Amino acid sequence: MNRDFVGREYPPSASYEVSRVKIKEFAAAIGDHNPIYRDKEAAQAAGHPDVIAPPTFPIVFSLQSGGGALADPDLGLNYAMVVHGEQRFEYTRPIYAGDELVTKATITDIRTAGRNELLTIRSEITTVGGEPVCTTYNTIVERGGAG
Repeated sequence: MNRDFVGREYPPSASYEVSRVKIKEFAAAIGDHNPIYRDKEAAQAAGHPDVIAPPTFPIVFSLQSGGGALADPDLGLNYAMVVHGEQRFEYTRPIYAGDELVTKATITDIRTAGRNELLTIRSEITTVGGEPVCTTYNTIVERGGAG
């Protein structure tokens, strides 16, 4: 992969409006039956203004901003050989139903590990008003990319 991409920032994504339905669908998909993901009253009883999203929910939209990088032929990424390596989330505050969020991505690292190439993208998730919500780190592995 082209190391010149390290440090490259991408413009903010289009906004993503978080809905109760999407949170409920995501919680069902991951098999988490916690009522604070489904029931506004349960979430409010736990001290939240509305239902909250499960911690891994940003995977739904967080690569929107950096997606253009992954599709750029100058990066040299072979999609046929890509697997998911790691995903991590650092929260400033929970994601609530009704949030309107944007993501700004930066390629923070491209490195070789054995015969593989690893690419890490940091995505800063904020409200459309600029309030920090979450930072995600996504590492993808291109198997055999190092030769």
